[in-house]
Amino acid sequence: MPEPVLDALRGLGISPGRAAGRVHKMAGPPLLPAPVAVADTGVETARAVRGLESAAGELTARAEGAAEPAAREILEAQAMIAADPLLRESVEQRVAAGSDAAHAIDAACAEHREALLAAGGYFAERASDLDDIKNRAVAAVLGLPMPGLPAPGHPFVLAADDLAPADTVNLDPGVVVALVTEKGGPTSHTAILARALGIPAVVACPGVMSIADGTWSSVDGGTGEVRAGIDEQTAAEVERSARAARDRLATATGPGRTADGHPVKLLLNIGSVADIPAGSPAEGVGLFRSEFLFLDRRTAPTHQEQTGAYEAVLRAFPEATVVIRTLDAGTDKPLPFLGLPEELNPALGVRGLRVSRRSPEVLDAQLDALAEAARASGTSPWVMAPMVTTPGEAADFARRARARGLADVGVMVEVPAAALHAHRLLDELDFLSIGTNDLSQYTFASDRQHGELADLLDPWQPALLQLIAQCAEAGRAAGKPVGVCGEAAADPLLATVLVGLGVTSLSMSARSVPAVRDALARHTLDQCREHARLALAAADPGAARAAVREAAAA
Repeated sequence: MPEPVLDALRGLGISPGRAAGRVHKMAGPPLLPAPVAVADTGVETARAVRGLESAAGELTARAEGAAEPAAREILEAQAMIAADPLLRESVEQRVAAGSDAAHAIDAACAEHREALLAAGGYFAERASDLDDIKNRAVAAVLGLPMPGLPAPGHPFVLAADDLAPADTVNLDPGVVVALVTEKGGPTSHTAILARALGIPAVVACPGVMSIADGTWSSVDGGTGEVRAGIDEQTAAEVERSARAARDRLATATGPGRTADGHPVKLLLNIGSVADIPAGSPAEGVGLFRSEFLFLDRRTAPTHQEQTGAYEAVLRAFPEATVVIRTLDAGTDKPLPFLGLPEELNPALGVRGLRVSRRSPEVLDAQLDALAEAARASGTSPWVMAPMVTTPGEAADFARRARARGLADVGVMVEVPAAALHAHRLLDELDFLSIGTNDLSQYTFASDRQHGELADLLDPWQPALLQLIAQCAEAGRAAGKPVGVCGEAAADPLLATVLVGLGVTSLSMSARSVPAVRDALARHTLDQCREHARLALAAADPGAARAAVREAAAA
C-alpha cells in the first residue's frame, strides 16, 4: 500500500492543543437565483422584512441557548445588526426600486459591509457578521435551510472559509475536534470562541478548503500547522497524546508559578460575574470589561446598577486581585447615549479614556459606583483606564480615581506611545496592564479583522515582544506589577516568554488557565528568560515560535 501524501499547511495557531480526524468542510452560503421582476412591491417588501426578522430571531434564539458568555454576547450583538432599522430601510428602498427580496437583502448587506470596513476599528470587526446575516435572511426568503455545520456522524476537523459566531456557538468539542479557517485573525470572533470552547484552532490558513472531505488530518493549534493526508494510525496517536495532555491539565491545581517557585498570577478576563465558572481555576480577575453594562442601552446604567455589578464581581474574589476597566467605548464602539459624532477613522478617534474629554460625567459616575462597591464589599479593587497615551492622561485618571478612595490605579497599554513611556506612566500609577490585541493593531498599522494582514497581528512578532519587554522593565525598576490581558496571555508557550520578559500576571479565559499553569510549572524562571531572549532575537514570529519550541522541547 503506497504511503499517504502529506500536505503541510501553515496558518496562525489561535487556540492551543493538538487533534486529528477526518476533515469536513462547512457548507457554502445559499446561491442567489436570477433576479425576478417584482409585481407587487408591498408584498415583496414584506418578504424581505420577514427574512431579516427570521435571521434576527434565529440569532437571538441561539444567543439565549449559548452556554458560553462570550458566545452569548457576540450573538446578541449580531442579532441587533440584523434588526437594525437602517439595514431594513436600505432593503426596503431597493425593493421599491425594483429588486426582488433576496437581491435587495444581498445588495443592502453588501453596502453596509463596505461601510463598516471603511470605518475600521470596531465597525470593521462587525463586517463579517453581515455576511452571516445576509446568508440567513436570503435563505429564509428563498425557503432554503439555514447555513450550518456538517453532520458526518463522527468526530471531525471542521474546515471553513470563515466561521460566523452563530456557527461557532454550536460547536460541540466532543464532535468538532479542531477548527481551521482560510480567513480570520488572532482576535476574530472565531478565535475568541474557539479558545472559550477549548477547541484547537488555526486561522488564516490558505489551502485548507482544497482538502477533500474525509481526509485524515492533524491540527496543531499552537504552531498553526495542519497536515493533511496522515493515516488513521497516526491520527489515533495524535488523539491519544492530546487526551493524555488534557488529563494532566485536569488534575493540575494551585497558583501560577514557575518550576522553581517564581509566582505569576493567573487571572480571568470576564464581562460579568456570570463568566466566573464554579470552582474557578484562576487567582482573581485581570480584566473586567465594564462596557457590557452599557451595551444596547439608550441611557447610561444607573448608579445602583453599576454598583451592584461591580460589587458582585468583588465578592466573588474577596481576597484576590480584581481589575476593573473603566468604559472602553467611543466612536469605534458606539453607544447611543454617548451621542458621539461619526468619525472618518474611529479606531484613531475618541475612544476609551478619551470619551471623558467630551463626557467627563460618564467616567465620574463609574468611579463613584466603583468606590461604593468597594466599600459595600469591604474589598480594594484595582481600577484601570483604556486607551491611555500620555503620562498626563495617566496622572489625571489617577487623580480622579484616588479622590474617591480607589487606591490601586493603573492603565491599559494599547498604543506604542504608552509602551515607550511606560516608566513615566508608572511615576503616576500603581500598575500597568498590556492589551496585546490593540497594541498589535496600532504597532503594525494592521486592522484586527483584515485576513490578509493576520500575520502582522501574530503575538509572537518580535517588535510587539520588545514593547512588552520595555513595559516589564519599567515595572521592575519601579517595583510595580505589569500584566498582560490580551489574547497572547492564553498561549501556553508564549506565556513562558512573557514571564521571561518580566510580566507578573497573565489574564485569559477560564479554559486557558490550566494549560498556561502547566507550561509555567514545567519551566524555571531562567528557562523562561532564555525563551524571551530567543524570541526577541528572532527575525519574525515563525522563527521566534520555532526557536522557543525547540528550547522547550530540549
